[in-house]
Amino acid sequence: MATTDTVQSNQYLKPTCAASCNCKGYRDVREANTQTDTKVQDHGPRLSKFNLFTLLSLWMELFPKEEPEDINQNDFMRGTGLVVVRDQRVVGLHCSGPELHVGQVAVIRHGPRLAASDLYFSRRPCATCLKMLINAGVSRISFWPGDPEMSLLAVRPNGTDSISQEAMWDAIASEKLKSNSRPHISVVVQPVAPGLQQFVEETSRGCDFMERVSGDDPELDAGDFYRKQRRRNLDTFSEEFLIPHEQCHRDILTKIGLENFSTEPYFSNLRQNMRELVGVLASVAASVPLLQHGFYKKDSQPATSEQPQPQGVSQEIARHCIVQARLLAYRTEDPKVGVGAVIWAEGKSVSKPLLYFLSS
Repeated sequence: MATTDTVQSNQYLKPTCAASCNCKGYRDVREANTQTDTKVQDHGPRLSKFNLFTLLSLWMELFPKEEPEDINQNDFMRGTGLVVVRDQRVVGLHCSGPELHVGQVAVIRHGPRLAASDLYFSRRPCATCLKMLINAGVSRISFWPGDPEMSLLAVRPNGTDSISQEAMWDAIASEKLKSNSRPHISVVVQPVAPGLQQFVEETSRGCDFMERVSGDDPELDAGDFYRKQRRRNLDTFSEEFLIPHEQCHRDILTKIGLENFSTEPYFSNLRQNMRELVGVLASVAASVPLLQHGFYKKDSQPATSEQPQPQGVSQEIARHCIVQARLLAYRTEDPKVGVGAVIWAEGKSVSKPLLYFLSS
C-alpha cells in the first residue's frame, strides 16, 4: 500500500522518524540532490497551521498509486488522505489503499499513540473508521467539507446519480457518532491570508525547479509554461475536491451534519475558502511539473543492462515529497533558507526504510 509517514519541518516539527522506522536515529540516511535556496527573501504571508494540515491531507489523497485501482471494487468509496498531528507536530501522513481505508491505516500504524492526536482528513471518514478512531481516543477529527469517503456523488452502475442506500445509512450513522462522541469532530477551513495566493504563485514560478526547466529548454517561455501547468492542476484539483453545483453542495453539507454551513453568509465564505486553498495547492504543485524536466529528463543514451539501475522511490513519489516540502516552506518564519523537511517513504524492504532530506 502506498503510504508516506512522518514529515518533519525544522521549524516546528520534531525531527524524528516514524515509530515503525528502524533507522536508529540518522543511520541509513540518504541525502537527495536538492539545493537549498540561500537567497534572502522578503518575509511573505504564511499558511495558517490548520490550512497547512488541510492542504497536506488533500495532497496525500493524490499520493501516487503503485497499482491502478480496481474500478469494480466499490463505486461508492473515495480515496482519502490523512494527516496525524500530535503536540502540533506532524507524526504521520497516510492515504487509503486498495484494501484498507485511511482510518484503518492510521489505527494499524499508530495504535495507542493515536490517543490525544488531531486528525485531518481530506474527506469525512466513513462511520466504521470514525468509530475506530473515537475508540482509539483521538482528540480532534477535522475533515474537508466536500464529498465524504462514502461518496454521496458517485455515479451508479446504472448511470444514475441517485444516492445509494449504503451511503445514506453511513451518513446517518456518522452523525450519531459525532453527536455522542467525546472527540471534537469539525471542519477547519480558514480564510487564506491576504496576498498569500499571489506570493505562492510568484515564489513557485521562480523556484529552483522552474529555473531548471528554463535551463533544459532556453526557448521555452517559463512563465507561460507555469501558468498552463497551474491551470491544468486547478481543473484537476477542483474536480477532485470541490462541488461545482451550489445546491448539491448544500444538500451534502446537510446530510453530513453541517447544516450551519449551508446557510448564508457561511456557505459562500466556506466555498470561497475552499476554492482559495485548492488554488494554493495548484500553484505549489505546478512548480514541479510532471514532464521531462529536471530529474525527469531522460538520459541522452539508453540504459544498458550493465549500468546500475537507480534504487529508491519512484520519480512520482519523489515529486510528491518535494511538493510536500514546498507546502511546509509556506509555514516557515525564516525568510533566508525556507524550511527543510524530512520525508520518510516506505520501501519494498520493511527492515530498511529510507529517509530523504529535501529543502525548499
